[in-house]
Amino acid sequence: MSLLRVVARHAARPWARAYASESSSPLPPVTGVYKVFDRTAKRKQRDRAVSRDAGVGSRTVDYVRDEVADRMMERLLDIKRKFDTIVDLGSGPGHFSKLLEPEKTRKVLMIDSSETTLNRDLDEEFEVEVERVHADEENLLDVLPRNSQEAIVSCLSLHWVNDLPGVLVQIREALKPDGLFLGAMFGGDTLFELRTALQLAEVDREGGISPHISPMTDTKDISNLLSRAGFTLLTVDIDEVLVGYPSMWELLEDLRDMGESNAVVGRRHFLHRDTLAAASAIYKELHGNEDGSVPATFQIIYMIGWKPSPNQPKPLDRGSAQTNLKDVL
Repeated sequence: MSLLRVVARHAARPWARAYASESSSPLPPVTGVYKVFDRTAKRKQRDRAVSRDAGVGSRTVDYVRDEVADRMMERLLDIKRKFDTIVDLGSGPGHFSKLLEPEKTRKVLMIDSSETTLNRDLDEEFEVEVERVHADEENLLDVLPRNSQEAIVSCLSLHWVNDLPGVLVQIREALKPDGLFLGAMFGGDTLFELRTALQLAEVDREGGISPHISPMTDTKDISNLLSRAGFTLLTVDIDEVLVGYPSMWELLEDLRDMGESNAVVGRRHFLHRDTLAAASAIYKELHGNEDGSVPATFQIIYMIGWKPSPNQPKPLDRGSAQTNLKDVL
């Protein structure tokens, strides 16, 4: 069992993050949409995670998603509007949906590609009416008609889609004019400590590296993606969840129970034991805490966008201001 020690904002070693990012194996271009992830393998991983030990392990490792869902809810509560229905895209068992109250919405529609995960928890654990739909997040418009939803949220699921720009366009299409999209996804610095340890160990023991942690979207690209998808009034911010573990081995166990194991197309399905042992030692040497535990950083990108509507506030034309900044400052 893991040791959850800290949940906090964290300023980490920039050189280690840079190495983790720059050393990632490049993905070859393909025709059409990049097939970065094996979606079938990912669904099976998540199904197994919930089925193992009757879901006990899966519930034990809810801490990251629960924390991010709580921070997402803070952002939703800042929006002074009540919604009839909120769509929770890639909902899992309902980390975010369980926080919804009747004062904010009447109903939540949970959509997830893993049917086992979707139905893990009972309706009695929710404060609002729940409807569950087993469907692939990459094909949202097969489930939701265009211009039909007031609000769509997504809590830590978009990092597994192959066509993120296309999914964002589908979300915008499914929203009504002036509809809300609120999302959170893992950023590129997520698990940089584990990435660097595995890379250094693999180079030392096997003479090369292969991707063992999924590539993730860079934070500076999110605003551009939302804008290109047709959203307006954008808000993007970054936060971090820092978790402490007794060693790298407990982190790997928890990632498995979260259903967050590697699902990159063409991935290696095993690592030599001595490579993993070397990675564990490197992890502790480079990143270990004074008490002997090791940290794992989960970088979270939060995003808010609105579907355009004629009645939305719009910025004034450039040069139309009536007050000189020199007078104010």
